[in-house]
Amino acid sequence: MKAIAIVAAVVVLAALVVLATLRRGDAKRGAGLLSRETRQRDRSSADVPMVAAEVPATGREIEKAAVVSRSQALEAASMLPPVPYAPPDAEQLGVTRRHFFNVSTVALMGVGLGTFGAACIAFLWPKLGGGFGSKVSAGKLDDIKAAIRSNNGFYYLAEGRTWVTAYPADGLVKAKKLYAPPVVNGMQNGITALYQKCPHLGCRVPQCLSSQWFECPCHGSQYNRVGEKKGGPAPRGMDRFGVSVDAGGNVTIDTSQVFQGPPIGTNTTGQEAEGPHCVGGGEGKH
Repeated sequence: MKAIAIVAAVVVLAALVVLATLRRGDAKRGAGLLSRETRQRDRSSADVPMVAAEVPATGREIEKAAVVSRSQALEAASMLPPVPYAPPDAEQLGVTRRHFFNVSTVALMGVGLGTFGAACIAFLWPKLGGGFGSKVSAGKLDDIKAAIRSNNGFYYLAEGRTWVTAYPADGLVKAKKLYAPPVVNGMQNGITALYQKCPHLGCRVPQCLSSQWFECPCHGSQYNRVGEKKGGPAPRGMDRFGVSVDAGGNVTIDTSQVFQGPPIGTNTTGQEAEGPHCVGGGEGKH
């Protein structure tokens, strides 16, 4: 019985193997192959041209078509007559780069020298628009005298680089014999205008309140309160300016012209040192 069961199992397995082999062969023969009718339909459809799908036009193509349509609508330009020939300027053709730079250099040098010369003339020429080198308004005569008293005998006018001091009336007789009218005019009104610069070497001369003189700190030159030399190496007294007083009492000091100070030994006021000197030296040391 066992042998019969084994034989039956072998027969069943052999039958299964045969069926599987037959199915694989059919698959190999028919897989991927079309039937005859299907192939005929494909060949007939291939003979008919295929209609391409409509593709919408792009923006660039639409713009290009619009430009073409506008250009075709324009009229053709009329032919203009030729422009007559004009020969170039010979002088312009002859200007080389070297020539241009040479002319420019000379022109710039000329402008520079002219500007420098104008600056020198302006520096040497007295200013006429106010300030030192012109006529300076000093104010009212009474106000100036009050300023002299409040500053212990000396009043400095910075705009005119001028010392203004009181001139005593008892010295006018000698002053009229020595000083010119533009200078003596101020003395007749009780004041005198002195240039701040020392006649020796040009230092600014300050006042000395203790001696009531002007005493130069550079080399020791000394002057009394009206600028007459009293000591030191200065060659003369302090230089001075002309003074004018109008009917309204307005004082004008003309700093455009400097008058040389009086010679050594001049003493129209007789003023001596009224206290200790601020700078060494004293009267008689010339």
